[in-house]
Amino acid sequence: MQFMLLFSRQGKLRLQKWYVPLSDKEKKKITRELVQTVLARKPKMCSFLEWRDLKIVYKRYASLYFCCATEDQDNELITLEIIHRYVELLDKYFGSVCELDIIFNFEKAYFILDEFLLGGEAQETSKKNVLKAIEQADLLQEVSTLSVTSELHSNNLATIQNTLANA
Repeated sequence: MQFMLLFSRQGKLRLQKWYVPLSDKEKKKITRELVQTVLARKPKMCSFLEWRDLKIVYKRYASLYFCCATEDQDNELITLEIIHRYVELLDKYFGSVCELDIIFNFEKAYFILDEFLLGGEAQETSKKNVLKAIEQADLLQEVSTLSVTSELHSNNLATIQNTLANA
């Protein structure tokens, strides 16, 4: 996979992941062209199209389009399955994912994608394993946040006690 884009029906980019090195200018040009191309297609049309020297595979879920670019020899159905698996992972994590979940929790959406895909290839096909890794990362983040909060509280308490003792 060369890249994955998530965008709304209004054409607003919600997530982008590039697996090939391109300049920002080129990324913007590609994004603009693809969003316009996909949004101009009728709902009953095929979800695969040839664009430049790539195959574009896209699927609409609710108000979001998930769009991937693959090399010519890659299997479109596997790419469609990758899109579907990513949506399933987002659904499991967010509980029926919607566009607002992606907007307000974009770092989590990227994290889930990175747990699932590595270098544009599926690294873990088991939903259970991906969700377990995400759950462990959430737990680690929660523990470290509690640790920092506890440390700040202890430092503040010591400062207050010193201030009172010196008063």
